[in-house]
Amino acid sequence: MAFLVRNISLGLNDPEEKLVELLAARLKVSPGAVRTYSIVRRSLDARKKDVHFSYQIEVALDEPEQRQRDRLKYLRANDAVWIEHKTLDPVTSGVESTAHRPVVIGFGPGGMFAALRLARLGYRPLVLERGRDVRRRHRDIMQKFYRDGEFDPTSNLLYGEGGAGTYSDGKLYTRVNDPLCKLVLEELYHHGADPEILIDARPHIGSDRLGTICTRIRERIEGLGGEVRFESTVDDLRVKDGKLSAVHVAGNGTANEGEWIESDAVLLAVGHSARDTVRMLHDRGVRVAPKPFQIGVRIEHPQEMVNRWQFGAAADHRRLGAAEYHIVAKGAAGDRGDMFSFCMCPGGEILPTNESPGRIVTNGASRANRSSPFGNSGLVITVNPLTLDWPGA
Repeated sequence: MAFLVRNISLGLNDPEEKLVELLAARLKVSPGAVRTYSIVRRSLDARKKDVHFSYQIEVALDEPEQRQRDRLKYLRANDAVWIEHKTLDPVTSGVESTAHRPVVIGFGPGGMFAALRLARLGYRPLVLERGRDVRRRHRDIMQKFYRDGEFDPTSNLLYGEGGAGTYSDGKLYTRVNDPLCKLVLEELYHHGADPEILIDARPHIGSDRLGTICTRIRERIEGLGGEVRFESTVDDLRVKDGKLSAVHVAGNGTANEGEWIESDAVLLAVGHSARDTVRMLHDRGVRVAPKPFQIGVRIEHPQEMVNRWQFGAAADHRRLGAAEYHIVAKGAAGDRGDMFSFCMCPGGEILPTNESPGRIVTNGASRANRSSPFGNSGLVITVNPLTLDWPGA
């Protein structure tokens, strides 16, 4: 049994080996009484320009459990808490056999992890992705799009293996407190991400590494009996007696008129840019409800300037990377509410992530080392479609 100790501060010039000494001092025991410890979370605190690392550490002392529990009574609740480990609810299989294997539509992050879970449970899922695998997708982007200016509607910075996330910065930060977050991080680590993502408060992989990780996850799915088909756009559904019975994959425009694939279990993970899929679902009687969305611009700054803002005199310290920020301008959007930064990419670049020809939308990306001389961030407001003044709204 163990407890969690929070807010252990470590200076920029202090080695992590000093954590045992700091833990012992906080708990009023000798360093030898710390039987075992592990870093749960590490964050960078730059408030008031007193730049230091802050740790959350799981620790067990070389003493009876009740003595450890009693020791917690003398510590502030915010500084230490007994750990009650939570486990994910087990997946219980049904009692009826399925006639067909499940189909996952879309191979972005949602579809990828859904297919991986299904494959591990023995369901041999079929994944249908309109774009291409990472290797061909990267060639299309770098050669056709960037060099020749040719936009491919099915193989671009949004569509293809890994979805938009493959080329979007590689940040793994979320405010959602869910045990599934740990599961996702562990899967990414097991498929090639840096182990630091398991403890960093704002973990980051890098757009230059995500492609390889996506390929390894796909190979794992296939190794477990699943199948991933690229260049397979689902353009219709067959519903019989109120139940889904098949999905249709579009043809290639020549003699191939497409294919109906029978399935009684379909997971939609198409992303917000698949407008044609949303229209098709609406036409087939699926209820589609609008949700609030964010709209704005992407701004860029010299990264050195951001570093000075955040770190002050410590900006050039060897243990500090490119700094990031988060800002909120209360009421800046009038009756729309606040304006705030979103998806800040330190040491990154701005990408033109259009999903159709003639339209440009921007996104941010950065490599694992975040070495670009510029940083960028979205500056957005939240818009509720139900409040917009347009026909049918």
